[in-house]
Amino acid sequence: MSEWLPLLMFLMVGLVLLAGYPVALSLGGTALLFALAGEAGGVFDGALLHALPNRLFGVMTNETLLAVPLFIFMGVMLERSRVAESLLDTMAALFGGLRGGLGISVVVVGMLLAASTGIVGATVVTMGLLSLPTMIKRGYDPALACGTICASGTLGQIIPPSIILILLGDVLSAAYQQAQLKMGNYSPEPLSVGDLFAGALFPGLLLVLLYIAWLLLVAWFKPQAMPPQPVELRAGRGSLWRDVLTVLAPPLLLILAVLGSILAGLATPTEAASVGASGAMLLALWRRELTLAVLQEVMRTTTRVTSMVFLIFIGASLFSLVFRGFGGDLLVEGLLSDLPGGAFGAMLLVMGVMFLLGFILDFIEITFVVVPIVAPILLAMGLDPVWLGVMIAINLQTSFLTPPFGFALFYLRGVAPAEVTTLQIYRGVVPFILIQLLALGALALWPELATWLPRQLYTP
Repeated sequence: MSEWLPLLMFLMVGLVLLAGYPVALSLGGTALLFALAGEAGGVFDGALLHALPNRLFGVMTNETLLAVPLFIFMGVMLERSRVAESLLDTMAALFGGLRGGLGISVVVVGMLLAASTGIVGATVVTMGLLSLPTMIKRGYDPALACGTICASGTLGQIIPPSIILILLGDVLSAAYQQAQLKMGNYSPEPLSVGDLFAGALFPGLLLVLLYIAWLLLVAWFKPQAMPPQPVELRAGRGSLWRDVLTVLAPPLLLILAVLGSILAGLATPTEAASVGASGAMLLALWRRELTLAVLQEVMRTTTRVTSMVFLIFIGASLFSLVFRGFGGDLLVEGLLSDLPGGAFGAMLLVMGVMFLLGFILDFIEITFVVVPIVAPILLAMGLDPVWLGVMIAINLQTSFLTPPFGFALFYLRGVAPAEVTTLQIYRGVVPFILIQLLALGALALWPELATWLPRQLYTP
């Protein structure tokens, strides 16, 4: 019976979360209860908990994780400087003459916001507040409008510099070293966040192109669902191209400075994140949106979100420590190794479990709790770490879109007008879920979509 205690821990955490308790406290509290019960029953060595301070000190001294608060600051500052509103207005004017032009504008702006902020919840809420009422007013099918906004908002999961890719890169780096040592390679190749950024670039752009292609198909075969913007709304704007350059150039330069410096090897993610945070402040100052009150609000939001991330990290560290103390890593390894199909069967099971966990856990909890357990086993089977990281990111992105529990759907439901029904939101995301699955299948068949660019950039 004791060998199944690790899986019982997972079940207990799920029940506690469903009861409404905070994630970090649920993870840490469940782990402590099981550790005390296990020590009383003689199946757990309480001395293992002495390793927790060393783990937390490792988190505190991890320079890669410094990029997290800096990128959060960058995203919140750009949100407060109303960059999204200007981008949506300008892109709508640029593409408004096309059928589906407003929808294409939402996808393009979602891509730019994803590369600027990397925070899914903020992007979905911002896009929902700014574009959903306009799309409905212009005659767009409500379900299609909702699906476009949800799908575009979740691009922050996969398009770098994404917070999930930073966290995944740090966790996968440790898992890859662990797997290499287990395979007898005592000088393992390092895996960096930059590798994961480069690997996610083409799959992310592929998703954007597939979204736009779908919208163009709908505009062609069902034009009444996506009418063009009326001419009178596009007239009298002065020089449109001047507006496009004025609005697009600053965020694009910021994205190129941040992402380009990482991919070119000129800066680490932490250094690039500091450039992004400084650039976001300069952009807000240039737009006359930076005041002391705005700066204080951005700092408070950044502190709150960063504290939430690292508190979950502490709870997850305690949970994984107790999980391994019960032999949970050996149990999972045995389960995955005995599956038919070898690495393919194990990967399929892990992707399915992560997809379902995405209904009740955020990507931070999945990254800190599940990935450290399963990634060393999968990587020891010969899977490429960059490909594995991108597959996990797209899989979680799909999970966050899927009814009835997808996080993106909840975010949009919270800001959608009253006349938009929950069923319309659910119906609207179905085509985009199929597109996500198509991209996931393409990546599974052609891993080079994720692995080619990192090899070209970083292989001597």
